[in-house]
Order: sequence, then structure tokens, then C-alpha cells
Amino acid sequence: MSSAPGTPTLDQLRVFLTVVEAGSFAGAARKLYRATSVISYSIANLESQLGVQLFDRKTTRKPQLTVAGRTVLIEARTVFNGIDGLRAKVKGLVQGLEAEVHLALDVMLPAYRVVDALKAFRSEFPTVSLHLRIEALGAVTQLVLDHDSTLGVSGPLHMGFGGIERIGIGGVELIPVAAPGHPLALGNPNPPGAAREHVQLVLSDRSPLTRDKEFAVVSPRTWRLADLGAKHMLLREGIGWGNMPTHMVEEDLASGRLVQLDLPEYRSGPYNFDVIYRTDSPPGPAADWLIARFVGQSNGALKAANCT
Repeated sequence: MSSAPGTPTLDQLRVFLTVVEAGSFAGAARKLYRATSVISYSIANLESQLGVQLFDRKTTRKPQLTVAGRTVLIEARTVFNGIDGLRAKVKGLVQGLEAEVHLALDVMLPAYRVVDALKAFRSEFPTVSLHLRIEALGAVTQLVLDHDSTLGVSGPLHMGFGGIERIGIGGVELIPVAAPGHPLALGNPNPPGAAREHVQLVLSDRSPLTRDKEFAVVSPRTWRLADLGAKHMLLREGIGWGNMPTHMVEEDLASGRLVQLDLPEYRSGPYNFDVIYRTDSPPGPAADWLIARFVGQSNGALKAANCT
């Protein structure tokens, strides 16, 4: 036999998969509305093209896959899954469904909301590719403005931008915290001005939109961090104090690893989210579905379910 296998047709692979599924040539013939002799001929041609025997027809009454047949079966299924995926994607394009959605999320958005939306999106739109970015403060809006993201879930910027639509989807509460051994934790409640005497850990902004803006910054002594996870870690280690979303520090507060600070300058405050998109690039069906999902989450039912 030749060492270079030929190229099977899709119909040959379909016949092969149907024989495996039906368990016999006759069963495959019934499923495909063909004569059994035609099925047998197709398999013989496929074996000849590939240069391997796919079924053991001698030792059993029903055709059994050989070792080579089992290997070919895996690849044949992969080919047909790819074809099915291609057809589904093209069908979506014909119907107006996006091929991909670029989504930018504010780092403060609770993980359970992100997971809920993305799992449901994957189930609802299996053919739509999703490109995800996690950013802070004005960087989300910058990605949308620059056409790098279809949708953004942005925190409050306290400024308007032309050409951007905003849809409120609730928010989180920011509270000042520190490690239990930090001077501000030991001094609870603290006198006015105490927070200004200690290093405040502040989430920095990589966007030119709000690079020079201050959000809930009290102390002139600041350490700037680009990563919320790093800020969380340093807070637990007692390196400064800072504001954190309550959902990220609930376990720390319960275990005593962090303490909520009583500061006259800042006790707590809302951090609200908006879904944003460019008015000249309105969302397609998949992106529109994501917007509705985020809006639906804001009624509180998701959080309640997440906590049970």
C-alpha cells in the first residue's frame, strides 16, 4: 500500500461515521437511504484511499473498528464538527449575528456577574467568538472610543463623552480597609486628618482620559498600582490602606485579615457601572443580548442566588 494516504471526501467520512453510529453497514444504509452495497463500496474506497483497514469484518458478524479505525474515527468527528461549526457561523452571519464580540470590563465588576454573563453567552451564542479585556477606570471607555471594544462595562467617570451611550447596570460599594495591625485599624474611630498621615494604595489608570483625575484619594502619600489583585494583597500585608469593593473583602473582614476603617474623610461610597458602546457602532444581536444580561443582573436576584 502507498505510504501517502489519499484525501477522503466528506461523503465518505459521513458514511464511515454513520456505520460506526448504526453498528452495521445495513443500519447505515437505512439511515442514509442507500443500498447496503453502496455503503460497503464507499467504505472499501475509503480504506483504499487511506491505506488502512478501518473495520474488522472477519472475526465478528458486525463490523468492529480496528486500531487504525478508532484513530480515523476521532479525526473524522473533528472534521465534521468543524464543518458543522462553519455552517452554524455562516448561518449566523447571514442572519445578522456578529462573528465576534469585543468586551471590556471594569476590574471592579464582581466575578460572579462576569461568570454568569459569559457562561450564559457561550451557551446562547456558541458560534460567536468573545474577546475579553479587564481594565480599570477610564481604560474601558478608551477601548470603546478607539473601536477596540464593541461593549464596555465602565465605572463612573463623572464626565460625559460625545458619541457614547450609557446604560446603568447597578454597582458596588467601596469601603476603606486596612490590615488589623495598621495604625488606622488600631485607631478606629480615627480623628479627622488621620488618613492623610498614612500611605494610601490607589488603583492607577492607564488611560489618558482620566490619568490626572483622582477618585476617592484622601492621602497625599500614595502608592499607585495597576492591578486590583496586587492592591488587595498589599492591603492584607499591612502596606498602606485603601478603598476596596465590598465583594472582594467580605471574607477578609469576616476572618479578621482586614478591618473596615472609620475615617471622617471617607467611610464608604458607591461605584456604579454602565454598559457603554459607541452610538455610531450600535450592538448587534449577540452584544445586545449581553447588555440585557447585565441589566438583568442589576435587580439583585443574581447576587441573592450566588450567596445561597
